[in-house]
Amino acid sequence: MNLCTNAAHAMEDEGGILAVELEDVRINDSSFMQDQHLKAGDYLKLTVSDTGMGISPENIVSIFEPYFTTKGPGEGTGMGLAVVHGIIHIYGGNISVKSDLGKGTVFKIYLPITGKPGTHIEYISEELPTGTERILFVDDEAPIADMGSQVLKRLGYSVTTRTSSIEALELFRSKPNDFDLVITDMTMPNMTGDRLATELMAIKPNIPIILCTGFSKKISHENAAAIGLKAFVNKPFAKADLSETVRKILDKAKISG
Repeated sequence: MNLCTNAAHAMEDEGGILAVELEDVRINDSSFMQDQHLKAGDYLKLTVSDTGMGISPENIVSIFEPYFTTKGPGEGTGMGLAVVHGIIHIYGGNISVKSDLGKGTVFKIYLPITGKPGTHIEYISEELPTGTERILFVDDEAPIADMGSQVLKRLGYSVTTRTSSIEALELFRSKPNDFDLVITDMTMPNMTGDRLATELMAIKPNIPIILCTGFSKKISHENAAAIGLKAFVNKPFAKADLSETVRKILDKAKISG
């Protein structure tokens, strides 16, 4: 999580690609073992890479040191990578990093595979709240829109999806009474989720709107409440979180009339 968060920060301004890869490897090359400070054996190799701004040569030598950070006040403690480094080495693994300024960064982690059997935990099915209301689900990423639609349809809701905030606004403008709830992504081209919400509420002031968002400096609970948003759902969202939030907001809307 720490490595992925750092990668997201590195791509915050320009966007990019975050890749996470996991593979089984057997290490028996003596020179590689010496270079990586690893013993011979079977390992899981975890690679976390991004196409962000990269790390400068003068900083990369210090990134695993406690309290070292290039982030501004209140944005980082400098303990994240130090803790990551410590955890990996405690378990007999190793972490290395390569970076090119303006091109991105690659972290490679080796963790030894244990032969100890895991503990079996019995899965208990959870009863989720359902409903029959009509929902407009907006996300510019088609796979997320499809996934959200499928989750909500299985819970009984009638769902219409749009992958364009402009198209969603046009649809809502033409049929404002066809929807009981709108769920929208925050970061979308042409019109962000908060702007879309403002436009929708100008058409139908009492329409409840849920915002789906990952980490964003542009929106907070305070300014979301100020423009009339009813709730947040963090991305990636879990089925239970989505279902409970939807049911709670719809029930509140019924009570308020």
